[in-house]
Amino acid sequence: MSNQAAAVNQPDPGHIMQVGLGFWASKTLLSAVELGVFTELAKKPGTLETLSEKLNLHPRSARDFLDALVALGFLERADAEYSNTPSTDLFLDRNKSSYIGGILEMANARHYPIWANLTTALHTGELQNEARGGGPNPFAALYAEPERLKQFLRAMSGISNGANQAIAHQFPWKNYESAADIGTAQGDLIVQVALANPHLTGIGFDLPEVRPICEEYITAHGLSSRVTFHTGSFFEQPLPHADVLMMGHILHDWNLDEKKMLIRKAFEAVPTGGALIVYDAIIDDQRSKNAFGLLMSLNMLLETPGGFDYTGADCMGWMREAGFKDARVEHLVGPDSMVVGIK
Repeated sequence: MSNQAAAVNQPDPGHIMQVGLGFWASKTLLSAVELGVFTELAKKPGTLETLSEKLNLHPRSARDFLDALVALGFLERADAEYSNTPSTDLFLDRNKSSYIGGILEMANARHYPIWANLTTALHTGELQNEARGGGPNPFAALYAEPERLKQFLRAMSGISNGANQAIAHQFPWKNYESAADIGTAQGDLIVQVALANPHLTGIGFDLPEVRPICEEYITAHGLSSRVTFHTGSFFEQPLPHADVLMMGHILHDWNLDEKKMLIRKAFEAVPTGGALIVYDAIIDDQRSKNAFGLLMSLNMLLETPGGFDYTGADCMGWMREAGFKDARVEHLVGPDSMVVGIK
């Protein structure tokens, strides 16, 4: 073997270093969202000097920060002016309805410091968020503040919209007349399904604090005559009856017994021939490819007492155990897939 061939076959530390120091790139993007870089550049391109002034950047940091965003693929630079890429202009401008930065704002403010405690969670199996050691439940506080709750639910809609639209067009809705979205949040899933399928009536089911936010969203999309909000807790009340029940980014929040209970409740709520659609960042059955799904499961370790993500085979097994006669897995977008059970 030549020296050149031997060199090619030598192990390369590049991937190890890229992942091990990946928080450098992550925090650079998160800080850019926090500072409003992309919102500012959505107005018009800017020079180093104008952006430094508008974003209050120190002369020592400004050039490296902006050029790092260029090198990472989040900004473009031409003739000494910086501008957004098509993706950051669409998804990271706070003034656009397509803004998904809310989830990144939450990652910056909450997830980033919480993930510093991953090693502790791996040893103890205990959550590491604000409720650690008996502290207050952060989500109870969130639901008590309407404006913060609205921002949070908008962020959930932004991160889920692609999968919601895929479900709206991919599932054979022509065979059904009604659908209910369990844990509807702002209501984007049932809204997208209703927009794409004018023959359907729909229900958004969630806690009472969510009602005004969801109803505002439904009205804004002209669907008040076909989509209604039903108040309830999916732990305390029966689920609403509909031909199809949907649970988007819901099941992974809960432990195994709670997951199975929700699936049983869904089975009871749909008619014979009806369907349950569950979607999350479903882990591949070999548990070796969908890294996002596996990392999301670690996030559930950090954020919840017993939540975890799961494989398609896991979910199909739970559905069949509950009584669904058929089940299948279909990819949606990115890391998200849906598991469909037919009664």
